[in-house]
Amino acid sequence: MSLTHPIGDMLTRIRNGQNAGHESVRAPASRLRESVLSVLKEEGYINDFRREEIGKGRFDIVVDLKYVGGEGAIQEISVVSKPGRRMYSGAQKMPRVMNGLGISVVSTPLGVMTDHKARIANVGGEVLCRVI
Repeated sequence: MSLTHPIGDMLTRIRNGQNAGHESVRAPASRLRESVLSVLKEEGYINDFRREEIGKGRFDIVVDLKYVGGEGAIQEISVVSKPGRRMYSGAQKMPRVMNGLGISVVSTPLGVMTDHKARIANVGGEVLCRVI
């Protein structure tokens, strides 16, 4: 099955799994998805993720969701850049999420990172999603 927006699909799986109270969710594996998940793990929004082989040369990513006091660690997660409209931002005009309380995940020439790290590195890129 072909997905038109792989990042959006993964974020929807995470949002739906957390709303349903699941411990973990699965999504097809890719390097970009793993990069986004490593940023979410580093920022404390998920517990962990791992890559599992489901067939010959086919892999899934299993994301262990994080809960704090019975509530999901992610209050809101949404896609910013979509296939029909890519959103790019320079380092100086990088959007802030709730004045720094949330993060934007940005794909830059230096790799996938948060908006804060992109501003420090003075590099812009495609704004993939925002997380609160």
